[in-house]
Amino acid sequence: MRKIIAFSIAAFLFISAFAQQIDDYFPPQELTTVGAYYYPEHWNESQWERDLKKMAEMGFEFTHFAEFAWAQLEPEEGVYDFFWLDRAVDLAEKYNLKVVMCTSTATPPVWLVRKHTDILKTNEDGTTYDHGSRQHASFSNEYYREYSQKMIVELAKHYGNDDRIIGWQLDNEPATNTDFGEDAQKRFRGWLKNKYNTIDALNKAWGTNFWSGTYTDFAQINIPKHKQWGMNFYQRLDHSRFCDEETSTFLDEQAVTIRKYANPKQWITTNYIPYYDARYVGASKELDFISYTRYMVYGEHPGIGRNGYRVGEYSRIAMANDYFRRLSPLYGVMELQPGQVNWGSINSQPLPGAVHLWLWHVFAGGSKFTCTYRFRAPIYGYEQYHYGIVGTDGVTPTPGGLEFEKFMDEINLLRNNSTADKVPEEYSKRKTAILYDPDNTVAINQNKQTEVWNTEEHILKYYKPLKAFGAPVDFIRETLNFSEYPVIVVPAYQQMSRDLIKKLTTYVKNGGNLIMSCRTGHQDEKGHLWEAKHAEPLYELIGGEIDFFDLLRPYAPDTILLDNEKFAWTSWGDILNPVSNTEIWGTYSGDFYAGKPAVTFNKIGNGTVTYVGADSNNGDLEWTVLEKLYKRLGIGIENYPKGIVVEYRDGFGIAMNYSDTVYEMNLPGNAEILVGEKEITTAGVLVWKL
Repeated sequence: MRKIIAFSIAAFLFISAFAQQIDDYFPPQELTTVGAYYYPEHWNESQWERDLKKMAEMGFEFTHFAEFAWAQLEPEEGVYDFFWLDRAVDLAEKYNLKVVMCTSTATPPVWLVRKHTDILKTNEDGTTYDHGSRQHASFSNEYYREYSQKMIVELAKHYGNDDRIIGWQLDNEPATNTDFGEDAQKRFRGWLKNKYNTIDALNKAWGTNFWSGTYTDFAQINIPKHKQWGMNFYQRLDHSRFCDEETSTFLDEQAVTIRKYANPKQWITTNYIPYYDARYVGASKELDFISYTRYMVYGEHPGIGRNGYRVGEYSRIAMANDYFRRLSPLYGVMELQPGQVNWGSINSQPLPGAVHLWLWHVFAGGSKFTCTYRFRAPIYGYEQYHYGIVGTDGVTPTPGGLEFEKFMDEINLLRNNSTADKVPEEYSKRKTAILYDPDNTVAINQNKQTEVWNTEEHILKYYKPLKAFGAPVDFIRETLNFSEYPVIVVPAYQQMSRDLIKKLTTYVKNGGNLIMSCRTGHQDEKGHLWEAKHAEPLYELIGGEIDFFDLLRPYAPDTILLDNEKFAWTSWGDILNPVSNTEIWGTYSGDFYAGKPAVTFNKIGNGTVTYVGADSNNGDLEWTVLEKLYKRLGIGIENYPKGIVVEYRDGFGIAMNYSDTVYEMNLPGNAEILVGEKEITTAGVLVWKL
């Protein structure tokens, strides 16, 4: 008992100390802070002071240096030049701008590349990258990993005790490190040996008896050719895991190096693109927290209505907020689109007000900071035509720049109206989790079974209704505590251990409410189908069996009948066989299994399990089932139209309109409006004090 008490006290003190450290990084009374990238090396030094002065005048509170400047920091091997960067830091201080310092590992200098060509990534076909781009060096190349640390040591020694430096960004938008070079091959074999210990264990995990794939030594194993037909799924899955781990450990090594020299008040992060099949996101254990990058208008998402593409898809920032928030003690956004970009498929102008909308949406999710790429629009290089906060003349604010300025004025208004961190009671009661593991997504995507399946879109079919209900949503991993969530959604969670099934069963018996979708629990945690009936370990939870699944042709969709409505489906359908006390909510209404259950509701102990066996074509089935369930559970929900997002933080309510029509928000009589109007126009924002 004494040991338990001592451990509990130690854990409490650690959590309290860390919470205090977070408050030191980002004081709660500031709510959030805003910054802008600046590249001194891109501009004549005579302009630096003008630019940084203008940045401060527009309300920015920090800037961001040295992201791609390795060639300037180390112009030749072992020769370091920080004098120019010191002058830029001095000018930032003069105008009360804090600085985020970056490691430049995304862009190694040409002298390093030419002297050690092996640091360049090798493609599956044997071709190699070359100098002149970024992210062209391999995190698996041992010389590159070692040499980059030398530059980081010098940078950290120089700025690690500089109070003007608030934190460090490692690399830039680090992604899966896929390399087929010699060092990558060697490291992959070592990774496998460390994971499996024996070749027999690897053979069993990979199922190498199939097609005479058995290995007798780790030295026989090559990096799999992913484009070669029929390659072992498990070998490919392990290789993708290895590639992601190479990324996360490369960042960890940088963080450990910086921490040897840096003041504890300086935080360490990196900026990820929110790929939901990326296992490296949140996997680096040495970072203080993580941040993400988000661009909204670049030709990919139609949005809502004729001009929706100028506002963007409303779930993109919402889902990134809800995903990153539980992966880290705090999160921020290191790159938020400042206006028109240059690299998309169609680089349209955002709708006036859209940048302002995105800023508020980032804030609404709980972000501690927002930074934008970039302050000055580039006049040369790959990113010509990409907007900045000021235009190509270096002086005139862009529309997006003015919207950033407006946002900071409004944040200062909120700082002066600070209130208790409370939320409406009915909002808290709707708290919902989505159980998610990116490894599942990778496994499904490499063996989809049907070309019309889309894992991320399937998850959105559950996520979007929850946001329309006005529910706070967290994406959680299976290691977290389930009991704080009245409802947990488990969409397409194909790989499940028996321990996880047991944990979910306990959650339900104790009063939790589970929603499980098709493609869940078909495999064990190794990705093997159960040596049992199809998905049999789930049968107690779902209150029945899964007889079989079906996949339809795109030209021959079918329907599901639920509450006298028909819902079209094509991609995946689990045909259910429930036990007698399990309620049947929906049935298949076509083909040879017409009348068979598609949606069921099962009570276990004090809780419930709803199983949705089909992936509907446009998400209307999933929406209807969720609505029916929340009504059954007595959980009050809102009915916000698509594109209306409402969140609460720091005692403020924030409503945002991505739709193509005006929306009037129903506010409590005592609400004090601080920003906007009750009638919210397209790209509009309403903020009120609780």
